[in-house]
Amino acid sequence: MTVQLHGEHSPEREAPAPAAPRSAHTLAEAGDLLRALAAPVRIAIVLQLREHDRCVHELVEALGVAQPLISQHLRVLKSAGVVHGERHGREVVYRLVDEHLAHIVVDAVTHVEEKL
Repeated sequence: MTVQLHGEHSPEREAPAPAAPRSAHTLAEAGDLLRALAAPVRIAIVLQLREHDRCVHELVEALGVAQPLISQHLRVLKSAGVVHGERHGREVVYRLVDEHLAHIVVDAVTHVEEKL
């Protein structure tokens, strides 16, 4: 049976099952994660790291953003557990902690592009 909800984009979708209750801690952590991802430069960094691990100068070159700003955004992403940095000689190579985080960003970007 198909149920159309007010404001739903796809009338052929079935109504979702009720959401399981979540702890306040889990919801707060999810909010912190989403805030960490909520900056255009950080979204671009996640998209770059989705392709492959990169060091700061590669991100600077790919995104055309100053090195101090890239480093600042990487600190936010690292603090939120989105990226991990590993020293290789004089450079730190960054990678995504897991693929779930890339999906959040890719889905958001795809959603916006579909609306254009």
